[in-house]
Amino acid sequence: MSSVPQPPVPPQRPHGHARVEPFPFPPRPAVPPSRRTLARRALRFAREGVRAFGATLSTPTEPGTPLLGQAESSWVRRIPYVLALILVASLLPVTVMVLINDYGVNGGIAGLLATAQTAPLLMAVSRPLQAWWVVLAADVLGALVTINPVLAAGRPWPWTPMVVVGYLGLMLTVGLREQRRTLVSVWLVTGAAGFALELSGGSRGPGNLHLVLFVLSGVVLLITGTLRERGDAQRRLVEQETISEAERARRTLLEERTRIARELHDVVAHHMSVITVQADSAPYRIEGLSEAARKEFSSIASSARESLTEMRRLLMVLRSENTEGERAPQPGIDRVQQLVEATIRAGLPVQLSLAADLGPVPQAVDLSAYRIVQEALANVVRHAPGARTRVSLSRSPNLQWLIILVVNGAPAESTSPMSPVETSGTGHGLIGMRERVRLTGGSLDTGPLPDGGFCVAARLPLTVRLP
Repeated sequence: MSSVPQPPVPPQRPHGHARVEPFPFPPRPAVPPSRRTLARRALRFAREGVRAFGATLSTPTEPGTPLLGQAESSWVRRIPYVLALILVASLLPVTVMVLINDYGVNGGIAGLLATAQTAPLLMAVSRPLQAWWVVLAADVLGALVTINPVLAAGRPWPWTPMVVVGYLGLMLTVGLREQRRTLVSVWLVTGAAGFALELSGGSRGPGNLHLVLFVLSGVVLLITGTLRERGDAQRRLVEQETISEAERARRTLLEERTRIARELHDVVAHHMSVITVQADSAPYRIEGLSEAARKEFSSIASSARESLTEMRRLLMVLRSENTEGERAPQPGIDRVQQLVEATIRAGLPVQLSLAADLGPVPQAVDLSAYRIVQEALANVVRHAPGARTRVSLSRSPNLQWLIILVVNGAPAESTSPMSPVETSGTGHGLIGMRERVRLTGGSLDTGPLPDGGFCVAARLPLTVRLP
């Protein structure tokens, strides 16, 4: 018995999980913006355009660059050409007709004069001064052609109304591009040409258009020149502020580098020098050291010397002259005794003489006094190990000065087997001392002594007097 094939049975879904076919919703039609939305957009676009146009108009451009040529929008860049084209298209046919009908000028000559008086307005967009020469020459030539008193009786002369309108448009471009001296020259030449023609041909027309053109051209040049100079001043102000900000940042960086270099030299160099001396003198101060321990101390001293050398190189990079460091109160005179004790532990015999009552000490003087003593002791440790040193801090008899004295003798070679940490210095320590003393308005004297020692004498005012 043959079997009839049955259609496939779809798999049964569990109860509660019925398949839901997606309903094909038709696409929602785009809703056109309302009139109010369109009006708002148009108003916002107009405001932005006017603002950008004003900013661009007051920004000076280089010679040969079209007006508004630096604008971002291409439509704004086309505005001067559109306006010039409209002006030329309006004035050219009217000028031709007026010259022929009212002044009796030949048609060909009228066409040439009208073209020379109006067409250069297109060139004025990028080269206004050159266009002015052409237009002025054409206007003067037109006045000479229409000087016939019989045909032109009772009509405007030496300038026609079309000449006045075109010339004022030209003055607008000249005033936005040229310097003040050029604008004054253009205005004076305009007035001189008009008055000269008026005197030579006689006053035959109403209105004294030569005087009207002279006054109106001066007003246009004054307004546009002021607008251009204002934009130029704003641009220079922005450039100056940028330069000043960059210079201020550079000065701040140099001051910070100087402060870091000074503190690094005063603090790290001192402690590294003490470490070097202690590592060098340990085998002679501590009995019963093994050979391995002696080598370890020697390695520590060598590493410390290398660190001092690298730090000196870093200081030469960071050090900057003619800058003032900050005067934040850090260590002061009250920590000088701890500084001397640490130096004594390094093997340097130091005697401290500290006045019992120094009275109120300004913060800048307090910090400078500590740093000067610290640097002086560090120099003794580096260059004269084992030398007897005397440190004295006292007040002057008139109670106006703090006297700092650090005096050391010659290196005690017979009692100290250590070699000097440094045989030559960079001079940053003495430079730092002088900078600190100068900042407080004091004085500093340093120099070698006849017995082979060295003396550092500083006088700091107890009332800070800035230089």
